[in-house]
Amino acid sequence: MPLIESSTFPGAPFWQLGGHLQTISPGLIRRVKGVDYQRERIDTPDGDFLDLDWLQTKGNRQLVIITHGLEGDSQASYVRGTAKLFWQNGWDALAWNCRSCSGELNRQFRMYHHGDTEDIHTVISHALQQQRYDKIVLVGYSMGANISMKYLGTLGSNAPKQVQAAAVFSAPCNIRAGADVLDRWDNALYKYRFMYSLYKKIKQKAVQYPGRLDLSKFKKVRRWRDFDEYFSAPISGYTSAADFHQQASAKNFLDGIRVPTLLVSAQNDPILTPECFPIEIARTHSFFHFELTKGGGHCGFQTSEDKEFSWSERRALEFCAAVT
Repeated sequence: MPLIESSTFPGAPFWQLGGHLQTISPGLIRRVKGVDYQRERIDTPDGDFLDLDWLQTKGNRQLVIITHGLEGDSQASYVRGTAKLFWQNGWDALAWNCRSCSGELNRQFRMYHHGDTEDIHTVISHALQQQRYDKIVLVGYSMGANISMKYLGTLGSNAPKQVQAAAVFSAPCNIRAGADVLDRWDNALYKYRFMYSLYKKIKQKAVQYPGRLDLSKFKKVRRWRDFDEYFSAPISGYTSAADFHQQASAKNFLDGIRVPTLLVSAQNDPILTPECFPIEIARTHSFFHFELTKGGGHCGFQTSEDKEFSWSERRALEFCAAVT
């Protein structure tokens, strides 16, 4: 069965003590050089736009599509590292930016969210229109991991035949549990970093669409669920935070996956809980693989042995390249 009982992750560098440091330090100190994206802007069916960043080489027939995490973008070190590693190994790479994440506020009222599969479908359809790729794989991190799995789970056997595998990391695939764990005192740094970064965009959205949002409710936010109730849900088209958590959580759609898919999570991930570790689903699923590492933090997975790439980036390439 695709439950991977023993992980190949060798462990974090000795100085990265604990899940918080293994999560925070890669984003602060890691620099991935030699990635010269070519940007393309495409239109969405609802009149918005998406910014795509490409690494392409003439003749490549394989493509990796990389989806970033909450309030991330294509410049995140884990995205650049993935793009560079795949590109060096004979793949084209497409790192796309979710709505409002490419440096320019998007046009429509809605922005992006954990369960938004419409935009990744637009990106994949655009890539297929080039008629050059025989094999497409998805790699996602955190929110991008949830999006990638939900996309595959909802489409099932109707996914494009060129989409043949996915490798995703640190997925908050139970959104309710992920929201609750952010309210712990030891996660205050992550909570307020995400919340205030999103709130800046929400204030811009309120100017863009007068009367659609009540910014005074921000003063009533005590828990992340409140933020989802007052802002995330209405902006994303859900009736409530509970509706958003139910409909956006990839865990509720994993049964539908019909291509080999690897989810890797760390036991010491500070912003995931056991509800986000779908062990029992993996035990009986023919396509869904789950690998639980002892360490690595949230989207960290650095090692002492490899100075250029993270273990997660190499694991993604290994898994996706093996699918034929």
